[in-house]
Amino acid sequence: MLQFPQIDPVIIGLGPIQLRWYSLMYVIGLTACYYFLRDASRKGRLMLDEQQVESVMLYGLIGMILGARLAYVFVYNFDHYSTHPEEILATWKGGLSFHGAITGIGLSLLLFARKNKKSFLNITDHISTIAPIGLAFGRIGNFINGELWGRITDSPVGMIFPDGGPFPRHPSQLYESFFEGWVLLGIMWLIYRSKPRTGVLSAFFLILYATFRFFIEFFREPDSQLGTIFGPFSMGQILCALMWLIGGIILTVSLNSDQDKVSQA
Repeated sequence: MLQFPQIDPVIIGLGPIQLRWYSLMYVIGLTACYYFLRDASRKGRLMLDEQQVESVMLYGLIGMILGARLAYVFVYNFDHYSTHPEEILATWKGGLSFHGAITGIGLSLLLFARKNKKSFLNITDHISTIAPIGLAFGRIGNFINGELWGRITDSPVGMIFPDGGPFPRHPSQLYESFFEGWVLLGIMWLIYRSKPRTGVLSAFFLILYATFRFFIEFFREPDSQLGTIFGPFSMGQILCALMWLIGGIILTVSLNSDQDKVSQA
């Protein structure tokens, strides 16, 4: 059994003001995304100027926060929030959904693209390439917080989490950081360098993330308020199936389109 490191989630605290590791992980991911998009813009691969890069980051950030929270409220824990609506805005108490975040980002970027007459898939192709960095660090933040732990196990990698009961559990946050973060980043970067058709990067991100997440869910403890909802499958796995479907549609359309040129990605 491995020893949980017991890292203080708060890096620096000044009264009510705190700098937490989890927040820092988000800052790292957003910073990496900004500089990657700016570099792609300067090289003429991303069809946005630098001011539009800043705008698209703002659109994406707002969409991410709203989507992540609303999906958690209405999909994962509606019974609770329907009787405690005053807690819907209390994001500091936890409760965000990745699938909701990606939906919110997608809708906000679609709004931006239509408003500015830009290629939606050219934008999402670039964000899909760099997004795994944020996923990798975000899951490390979950691990430091001692949250979203895995199922009970007697394997040598089991850990006893502070709030996870007396039995060792899979450190599933680290599994997700490795596969949904670093492995996915490596694959996306290889595809990016090949300059595929527009939409291929977005499609592969959806398909590959969903694949990694689907199988890691078998090691992750399902949300206590939901459990498994369709046989042995969790809500996360059901939503991953939708990601496969959407990714497959985008990939099919992209590969069978009449465009002759490859993506500017």
